[in-house]
Amino acid sequence: MEEVVTCFLKSLPVVSLIICCISLTGTAEDQNKLERIEMCSTKCSQGLNCETSHSLFSSVCQTPSDDFKTSPVFQDINLSTVLRCEERQKCSLHLSIQMRMRIRDSIHGVSICTLRHGLIPNCKVISFSKDSIESGSLVDIENDCTKISLSQKVLLTVETVPRYCNTNWTQVYTAPGCSNRDLQQHVPDCITGKLLYKVNPEEKSITVDVIDFHEGHNYNLRLCHAKGFICTSTGPLAVIKKEDTIKRATLSYSRLVPCLCIEGWSAVLDARRVQVCPFKQYVEELWTGITFDPIESSLSWQPLCPVTARVTLCQKQEHGDCINLPNTSHNVTRQKVKFAGVESHPQLCMKFSVNSEDWIRCPFGDQRFTAWEVSRHPEGAVLLYSPARGIFSVELCEVESMMPPKTCQSAHNYTIKVENRTSVEVPLPSELLHRTFCLQVRRQDVRYSVTLVHCFDPILQIYSNTSVNPSWIIVPTGALLALVILIALMLHVCLTVHQRRTQKEKNGSCPYEKQKDYTCVFMVSALPSKSALLGEAFVPVSPQNRSNEKAILLSD
Repeated sequence: MEEVVTCFLKSLPVVSLIICCISLTGTAEDQNKLERIEMCSTKCSQGLNCETSHSLFSSVCQTPSDDFKTSPVFQDINLSTVLRCEERQKCSLHLSIQMRMRIRDSIHGVSICTLRHGLIPNCKVISFSKDSIESGSLVDIENDCTKISLSQKVLLTVETVPRYCNTNWTQVYTAPGCSNRDLQQHVPDCITGKLLYKVNPEEKSITVDVIDFHEGHNYNLRLCHAKGFICTSTGPLAVIKKEDTIKRATLSYSRLVPCLCIEGWSAVLDARRVQVCPFKQYVEELWTGITFDPIESSLSWQPLCPVTARVTLCQKQEHGDCINLPNTSHNVTRQKVKFAGVESHPQLCMKFSVNSEDWIRCPFGDQRFTAWEVSRHPEGAVLLYSPARGIFSVELCEVESMMPPKTCQSAHNYTIKVENRTSVEVPLPSELLHRTFCLQVRRQDVRYSVTLVHCFDPILQIYSNTSVNPSWIIVPTGALLALVILIALMLHVCLTVHQRRTQKEKNGSCPYEKQKDYTCVFMVSALPSKSALLGEAFVPVSPQNRSNEKAILLSD
């Protein structure tokens, strides 16, 4: 039948399809609406006078005549639930029994017994007189005075009066529950109200409006974390007074998580509650609340909401990937997961996996946690620094370039113990100073740690293999530099004197100035030449030259 309806709807135009869907929806709502009665009563066919009485015990059954076998007494019996309403929101459930039976001269009535779990049977007898009705005729009898409860199972037994063996009719009937929309609006135990909400992210609050709740009582609202059949409160209870014109309340939250629900109920004992859980898509908010115990070096996490996830420790790489550490995966739903013996390194992270999606959280990534470091001194020594006491495994890897190797082919392995906030030199071979090498370092006094590879360039060779004393170069260089400065100063003085002499000659100066200038020239000529500084022979001034100099003085 469903396939026929589906095919039929597919063949309809759009407008007809909408009308058809509206009609189907309306029909479903009409089917959920129960029949109303003003008073309970017993009704019989015309010509059959009925009276109702109660009975506690049934008599012993009698053997029926042969005509009972050819035609059953009870031809058709229908059971349904009806509502008897004193007010709009004050209705009760009644079981309506409609039967069609064949009259016999020996039958004077019917017995209707209902049996509920844990209670004694409740029987009522409908007696009738049939003066105007012939034997073998079909008559209708209806009774709706049996009260039932929500979702209650009732064992119903209908028998003849007097009781004939093997003629009874028995059936188990289940009363409708609060899932029925008609009952949600008119039966007090089913009236929970409807919640309309609006999230205010800036204020971290949810505004809730309540409609269709019990008008005669206050109404309670709260936020809670739903975990199975239990919903744990996350904040204070909000109460909407029955006298309030606007049925509205504001609830504050700390974080939107999938199990965060808005719960409301009437302020009466054992009132039925309504829950709205609209944040099921906020799965990413679950991966918070990671805690680290520095005394035990343990990392733990417990989900705020029930979730099927896989939790793994991983090492974060520079390009963003996080490589799983071996033997660290745990499947969790509600329980707490704990990793004991964890290194507090910024690259050690937790990976949360749900289906095919992963989330990475690094609890040691902030400035509160300082990682150990590997550095190199300008002279070539490699130092290992640790802010906390630890034992490290250092492996020397065979490499041909500065790129970190995918796998470390260990040439040497060192175990180094480092105290708090100290640096320890790695005892590497001296030949490593002048070639590229890599070190793979891992802390080994904890159970879960990261493994890092550090690569270093070769140190440039400045001196030859022969030992040279640096003072042999520094001292001669300093002496030569001092001599050059002295010569420059003397030349500067002579140039100044010469400029003054030239100026005074123009102005008519005395011969005494010429003698001064000669002195400067003599001083310059007396200085050692460049060839002398370079170790060549010094040639003195001849006597003839000196006589010429005297002649020049006399002529002046």
